[in-house]
Amino acid sequence: MKYINAEVLLPDWLVRELQTYIQGGYIYVPSDPAQPKRWGEVSGYRQELQMRNRQIVEEYRKGVSMEHLAEKFCLSVYAIRKIIYQK
Repeated sequence: MKYINAEVLLPDWLVRELQTYIQGGYIYVPSDPAQPKRWGEVSGYRQELQMRNRQIVEEYRKGVSMEHLAEKFCLSVYAIRKIIYQK
């Protein structure tokens, strides 16, 4: 979990109001269940996989074999095939 200084994020009046309840400590603000994050959005892993998959498709279109891509990206040929044909 990443901590953020309240003075950087919140307006002064809200920081002063929070200080009436807690000073110099940590407070957890839960996420809104009506706005759930999808898998990998918080960590950035979803975007990392999308970039990798685009690279796989691009290299395949340039003539690189599925077997070579599987070895290069440490995936099975079946997984490479799914990535290439999903678009």
